[in-house]
Amino acid sequence: MEEIYAKSAPDWTPLPVHLQHVAMTTKRFAGYLAMDESVAWNGAILHDIGKAHPFFRDRLKGKDRRDKVFRHEIASLFFLSAFPQEQRDVLIEMVVAHHKSVKKDIGEKGLLDLDENSESYIDFHLGKWEEWSLDAIHVLKELGIACHPISRGEAIQNLEYCIEYCENTVKQRGYSEWRGLLMGADHFASALIDKTEDETNRIFKTPDLKFYNRQHPLFPLSYKDALSDKKHTIVVASTGAGKTDYLFRRCTGRVFYTLPFQASINAMYKRVGNDLEKDNPDIDIRMLHSSSCIVKRKEDEEVALQNLFGSAVKILTPHQLATLAFGMASYEALILDIKGCDVVLDEVHTYSGVSQALVLKLIEILKQLDCRIHIGTATMPSVLYNKIKDILGQDVLEVKLTDEQLDEFDRHITHKIDSFEEALPIIQKAVASEQKILIVLNKVKNAQDVFETIQELYPDVPSLLLHSRFKRGDRNDKEKQLLGLDENGEPTGIFNTSEEACIVVSTQIVEVSLDISFDVMITETAPLDALIQRFGRINRKRTKDTIGKYKDVYIIKPGENQKETRPYDFDAVQKSFEVLEDGQLLKERALQHKIDQVFTSIDFLSIEEHAVFKTDGRMTLDKLTHNGKSILFELLDIDSVACILESDVEDYETGDFEKRLLMEIPVYYYAVAKMQQSQKGNKPFIIPEMAYDSEKGLDVSKIKEENFNVLNRFL
Repeated sequence: MEEIYAKSAPDWTPLPVHLQHVAMTTKRFAGYLAMDESVAWNGAILHDIGKAHPFFRDRLKGKDRRDKVFRHEIASLFFLSAFPQEQRDVLIEMVVAHHKSVKKDIGEKGLLDLDENSESYIDFHLGKWEEWSLDAIHVLKELGIACHPISRGEAIQNLEYCIEYCENTVKQRGYSEWRGLLMGADHFASALIDKTEDETNRIFKTPDLKFYNRQHPLFPLSYKDALSDKKHTIVVASTGAGKTDYLFRRCTGRVFYTLPFQASINAMYKRVGNDLEKDNPDIDIRMLHSSSCIVKRKEDEEVALQNLFGSAVKILTPHQLATLAFGMASYEALILDIKGCDVVLDEVHTYSGVSQALVLKLIEILKQLDCRIHIGTATMPSVLYNKIKDILGQDVLEVKLTDEQLDEFDRHITHKIDSFEEALPIIQKAVASEQKILIVLNKVKNAQDVFETIQELYPDVPSLLLHSRFKRGDRNDKEKQLLGLDENGEPTGIFNTSEEACIVVSTQIVEVSLDISFDVMITETAPLDALIQRFGRINRKRTKDTIGKYKDVYIIKPGENQKETRPYDFDAVQKSFEVLEDGQLLKERALQHKIDQVFTSIDFLSIEEHAVFKTDGRMTLDKLTHNGKSILFELLDIDSVACILESDVEDYETGDFEKRLLMEIPVYYYAVAKMQQSQKGNKPFIIPEMAYDSEKGLDVSKIKEENFNVLNRFL
């Protein structure tokens, strides 16, 4: 019998090997989740056996390009009767929808969609049944499943039983743990292949967090007792007060740690790894964000693990957890992974009612999943704080600094200016004084324009531009430059660790948890909580000698309409500018009052309307189905797709997982909607070479058909 493959190039994983890997992983997951391991094993063996079908084999090798819908899950279900009768309902849940919703799939390729719309799909999926089914049975026997030859009639009966079961199941509202189990295991084994067994031995470990019991007089939270009978936590304290350590000290199990931005996640990923490595020599720490950026802590790190099940510590954005709220693809797997864990929501940002509502919805869901929820912030409006307390009830430990402690964190004098042009002499003076200057703009285009100005005015002063529209590989390099540290954490003497003048222009991605300390800031106005986070990158390093010494931040007057203040709410930006005082010390003890003047109410309706988990505990999603991701991206207006340069197409399509990601550029869908797409990897849109510059990033205005290189198009 010729070799049957489950995966195409570059791996060409044989089907028996893939099934063995998935079965091994599913059994391990089931053991952790106290689910039946023998059922888990059988479901994993059954889930892809339909890939023995000749059509799948030919298509995998590029031999059959017919425009026919073939679902290997359906072909797998023909073999249902090879397994114990009492397991079959659960096996159906594991197999039938491990890629597609069983009904109302986006491409109408779910089992019930095909059953309703296609008369010939069963005959097509059976094909030359008497021939290829014997190959599949040979594989099943090889994997320990005693299986007799199955007739065509018996195969049809198996599928008809599945259809009837699914028709009844989708009438139920809720989620299938078994579907989530198989999806999580399938993703795990598919990503790791021959490393699967080694990595399954590392997962589901509770991290040793005693490192964070350290105390230091500059960090008042380090002296606060973290032991409490209370399950949940809310910590309100200034940037640099030791919130991260305290939040980790409150954790007792596996940890999901959320932060708002990619740059902050990359930095926290390395920081936590360095903190915990001594007490956890084989620590399984991962990160996940909308760009899925590859940032290695160590050269031999397995990057394919990042979005998979079972890490000891995972650092990610709230948007990844939003999969739960909206019932998007693989949400059942995330439920199983996060259930009962510690979840840290650090620096909760509230730029809009939608963002606030999303945080509250996630807290509701996480509480239902028996998670221990720990919230840290320097900038939370009272209206949001009180709503969180209502959700968590009495089982929450509240921690705050005293006014006297807050006074020791006063470090900025705020100045109001009318335009960026007014900041030019301020920048000139700072350069002459050998100061490090941080300029923060709210839009990528504004940041690019200002960076060009800086390069023209100061060609001999080191300058750097950082925003979200870079190739992920380029962005990684720029973040390393910004931090000014080598792989061992030693200063390199550039930017953050420079002793000379330098200028960094950035968007809001520098706001949270990036451990940089500059001398002067010029910033566009943003909502006050975001501004406070930005200010935290100035005069950040605290010593006994720096307490009581202040540095300047200059805030540019906002535009006069919503278009000019995007991506932020116009009213919130206007109020934020109004409550700041010109030429005055920004008092930490006065911040809460100012924040509450800006954020007076929250509109929760947009999230509640689309969330599948309702506030009253109901779930509105049909079992064995999931939603597409469009709702989330529409509500939050976040990057929805990736693009690559025309010159990178060949390397991308022949490259591995890591190389592909490093070439991708995050972008809004509308900017690339008319471009062609690669069919490999994340199916990025292909854009002209001239739309990208390694120093300045992507120029969306140049993504036009006429800008493509004719030779590249011909090749």
